[in-house]
Amino acid sequence: MPRTDRIAEPWGSRTPYGPGETWPTRVDQYLADGLTEDDVDRWVQSASILHSNGDGLDIAVTDGRIVGVRGRAVDRVNHGRLGPKDLFGWQANNSPDRLTRPLVRRDGELVETDWDTAMDAVAGRCRELLQEQGPSAISFYTTGQLFLEEYYTLGLIAHGGIGTNHVDGNTRLCTATAAAALKETFGCDGQPGSYTDVDSADVIALYGHNMAETQTVLWTRVLDRLAGPNPPQVVCVDPRETPVARAATVHLAPRPGTNVVLMNALLHEIIGNGWIDRDYVEAHSVGFDELERQVRAYTPEVAEEVCDVPAGQVREAARVIGSAQRLLSTALQGFYQSHQATAAAVQINNIHVLRGMLGRPGCGILQMNGQPTAQNTRECGADGDLPAFRNWSNDAHVQDLARVWNVDPMQIPHYSPPTHVMQQLRYMEEGSIRFLYVTATNPAVSLPELARIRSILAQDRLFLVVQDIFLSETAQLADVVLPAATWGEKTGTFTNVDRTVHLSEKAVDPPGEARPDLDILVDLARRLDLRDRDGAPLVKWSDPESAFEAWKECSRGRPCDYTGLSYDKLRGGSGVQWPCDDEHPDGTERIYVDGQFWARPDQCESYGRDMVTGAPVEETEYRALNPTGRAVLKAAEYVPPHELPGQDFPFQLITGRTLYHFHTRTKTGRAPQLQDAAPEVWVEMSASDAADRGFVEGDLLDVSTPRGRVQAGLRISGIRPGVLFLPFHYGYWDTGSGSEPGTGEGRAANELTLTDWDPVSKQPIFKTAAAQVQRVAPADGPAPAPTTTGSAPVTGQVPPTTGGDDALAHELVGGQP
Repeated sequence: MPRTDRIAEPWGSRTPYGPGETWPTRVDQYLADGLTEDDVDRWVQSASILHSNGDGLDIAVTDGRIVGVRGRAVDRVNHGRLGPKDLFGWQANNSPDRLTRPLVRRDGELVETDWDTAMDAVAGRCRELLQEQGPSAISFYTTGQLFLEEYYTLGLIAHGGIGTNHVDGNTRLCTATAAAALKETFGCDGQPGSYTDVDSADVIALYGHNMAETQTVLWTRVLDRLAGPNPPQVVCVDPRETPVARAATVHLAPRPGTNVVLMNALLHEIIGNGWIDRDYVEAHSVGFDELERQVRAYTPEVAEEVCDVPAGQVREAARVIGSAQRLLSTALQGFYQSHQATAAAVQINNIHVLRGMLGRPGCGILQMNGQPTAQNTRECGADGDLPAFRNWSNDAHVQDLARVWNVDPMQIPHYSPPTHVMQQLRYMEEGSIRFLYVTATNPAVSLPELARIRSILAQDRLFLVVQDIFLSETAQLADVVLPAATWGEKTGTFTNVDRTVHLSEKAVDPPGEARPDLDILVDLARRLDLRDRDGAPLVKWSDPESAFEAWKECSRGRPCDYTGLSYDKLRGGSGVQWPCDDEHPDGTERIYVDGQFWARPDQCESYGRDMVTGAPVEETEYRALNPTGRAVLKAAEYVPPHELPGQDFPFQLITGRTLYHFHTRTKTGRAPQLQDAAPEVWVEMSASDAADRGFVEGDLLDVSTPRGRVQAGLRISGIRPGVLFLPFHYGYWDTGSGSEPGTGEGRAANELTLTDWDPVSKQPIFKTAAAQVQRVAPADGPAPAPTTTGSAPVTGQVPPTTGGDDALAHELVGGQP
């Protein structure tokens, strides 16, 4: 049975296939400590939780502990394959530094206590503030890693019970622009594409999406198409030379902050050369004339001047996209966390509408998610939106939700848009928000301009509750810390970016007194004595399956209809794509077939926003523009970034991810194979910029912006000149080594990023800060950056990244290992 070092070869071995063929099965398996299948007591069904792909897997359990994983051959998402974070990340569950008892702050220190004391403190402070100031004093900030049932319960408590408008998730940092862009074009959230579009596409365009590192198994699917007959052409937009860029037919590396200019130039060429489906545009869209007028001035020569991309490359990329017979497009943080995020992402949608490339095999859009359950925050109302894609601005939608919850419609706040996290922080800074409940996320590392974030979270007047599995940098600042169960220790469902719903079953008990997030939230609702309009408990469930059944009713008749799903239906086989209802009992692979959108004024989730100012479009204006619910071709003009390089700060700093870590490393930093592959922060610079300054591989550099500084080893990579890259995963201390808080200060990339956000999606901008560098010390070896990824070195002698015997995983083509 073959074994592969899956740190050295993250995507595993190739199984080539051609267009229209079924992706071959390859089952990946990893068991720790030399165990074999005979040593496994049982296998428990689940899916991946450390990236957004949603790979189906089974959890191996021996003696009540998780000991490994294997891919599910029957699953439509991965056909048995697993990525490195899937194979090794589960080890965090068994970490000895898991939180096992509640903590409360006494005399400035966090001390252990019992659950009643901790929950009474949380509920008591919440009640006090509700009486003193009302719901506007209370806020919630959640994650992209909980289960659907937990998000729905949280949304009900916050919106329907407490009545606060201050609800958001850290999905604001990764996927808010995906949702916003889909709403702008199609009137509603929900991905038009399916992962199976990779199987048929003849062109795959990736916009700011390093799929090779963020969705490794999906990139494996692309690699297998590239290795087979009649491979697709690939267009890559990325300022770094990522694995995607190295595989691309055309690689465009624009100056950060200029994506709108590049997209408008591509549209200029596509429209000017007649590469559009005029019948489709006339039948199924509005706004073409304005779009055509807007892009007329954005010639490839203008893009060359503003984006610093050769005009010939722009024309070639437009030709490849414009001549595609089956076009699949994806986007992620390179667009979402950049200047004019929504405006740029909407232009991707525009290309597909213009070319009529929707609703058929190989013709899809995947406005990707950054986190594994981010789709559920959007569906369930845990990111501020109303559940089941209801429209905050539509009174009938609010009344319908009030009917489902059996509350007064006025109890559900809809007097203004939901408060995104960056605005919540301003309210905390000003003192109007006095209670923040953080679930399974680490804003003290992940939010921009960390000096400001720390000062806000550490305020005496702010009561901070953190519900998590480790004592993160954020938990260190909390007034109450609640120990939670995590994936593998509880049951629930979650949905990936192509609308595939998976069931994750409980495999083992959580450590100590840790509780499932659902149990904690139900306990909070009980202690707050939240009631419906008949006096019955507002939250009417206490177990995951009952919560799922309640969610199904909330989703009935809505675009994300789950009514045809059940736990039993999800057991034993593959995940299922919503909408799944009486009309589509086996799920729905593609939406927007034959130009049927959820965009009618009485149906849409949003009436849209102005691309430059973010001002909401009024209902009357939307009804006049789009009375029959067509796709909206929305034009966008370019506006320069707020912070540009200059003499004192000559570089542009972008932040991002590496293949081997997730978010702030609270889990992956505790998986030895992953931690060893990327143990410490580094900074990337182009070879020409390094040569100009006399820098060499491994030099210790001081990277600074007007907000802070970070020290990092230099990796001379294929990044475009004038740009620096820092991975954002590294916090104040090394989770891998177990060192004490504070020992790693000066390594968090968000010390440097700015407080700024996209006007439409409110997603923070992490990719346009002006920066400078100075050498602190000469190299004593290469930078601690992987060689297998976008951080691959282009100069110097750097040993390859490997995992050794501890990273050997089984691969079996065609079936179970």
